[in-house]
Amino acid sequence: QVQLVESGGGLVQPGGSLRLACTASRNIFNLYTMNWYRQAPEKERELVASISTGDVTNYGDFVKGRFTISKDSAKNTVYLQMNSLKPEDTALYYCNARLRIFTSGGLWGQGTQVTVSS
Repeated sequence: QVQLVESGGGLVQPGGSLRLACTASRNIFNLYTMNWYRQAPEKERELVASISTGDVTNYGDFVKGRFTISKDSAKNTVYLQMNSLKPEDTALYYCNARLRIFTSGGLWGQGTQVTVSS
């Protein structure tokens, strides 16, 4: 069974930066698209960024060039670099791994909290 563990969340001031990491218990990047989702209280879950097995990336419209997703296959880790953070970025951020043939579901991490506040 594949385990996904997120890290790197925390409390930052508006305009600050964080880098989230999601480490898989084994190398799955040849079969799975890797995604970052986020969910704020009383809000629906939304896709933040994704990176395919061929390293094609996709971002939510709200990112406005502030976030970058990347992966290091040697470390079984996918990253989300977040710059120019805003209070509305406050949410629980989840790592997700999904087989290419599916459009929903997959494997989920436990989440890491990002709070942007002065």
